Amino acid sequence: MESLDDVIDAMIADRVIHRHRRKWLIALALVVVLVLVILFTGGWKEKQGRKVDTVDAPTTFEAGRYEFGVTSAQIIRTPKTKYDPAKARVELSFDVKNIDDEEHKSNSLSGKMVLLVVGGGEDPIESNGATCRGAINWVFVYGLPAESCTTKFEVPVNFTGDRLEFGFLAEGYDSDIGLLGASEDPYWHNEKAAMVVRVPTTTTTETK
Repeated sequence: MESLDDVIDAMIADRVIHRHRRKWLIALALVVVLVLVILFTGGWKEKQGRKVDTVDAPTTFEAGRYEFGVTSAQIIRTPKTKYDPAKARVELSFDVKNIDDEEHKSNSLSGKMVLLVVGGGEDPIESNGATCRGAINWVFVYGLPAESCTTKFEVPVNFTGDRLEFGFLAEGYDSDIGLLGASEDPYWHNEKAAMVVRVPTTTTTETK
C-alpha cells in the first residue's frame, strides 16, 4: 500500500506533467500559427520596401559610371505565324553617356544594369544591354556625347501596361580593402539599385 508521501509525490508529478504539457501545447499552437502567417504573407523571403527614388520619365540622372536620359517605352507584339509562336517584348528608349571620371575607360552596358520591374512579387526582368545605331553591346566612350539607344526585355505574350517601371543599378568605385590578398585599388563593382523610372508605354503590333 502506497504511503501518504508517495501519493502526494504522485499528485505533484501529475500536476507538473499537466502544467508542462499545457505549455508545450500552447508553444506548438504558436509555432503552427507563425508558419501559417509566414506562408500566407509570401513565404520565408524577407519583404523590403523600395529604398530608392521613383521618378517619372522623361528624366535624366547619373548612376555609377553612366548618365541616363530615359524617354519612352513600348510593348511590341509579334503575331503568331505558321512557323513561329506569338511573342512580345518591351523596348525602352533612353540616352546613355559614359561619365567614368575615375578610370576614363570605355565600356558596354550590361543587361543586368537595367531591369523591368514587373511587381507582384516576381523577380525583375534583365534587359539585353544597349542597342545603339543598330549594334548591340555598344561601347560607350568616355568624353563623347550621349548615344540614343534602346534596350529589350522579353515578356509573356499577354503582358500589358500603360506605365511601366524600370530599375537602374549603379556600380560603386570601391576597393576590396586588401582582404585575403585582394588588391586595395578601387574599381567599378558592387552594383546597387539607384533609381526606378516610371515610363509612359504604348503598345504596337509588329508586322512581317
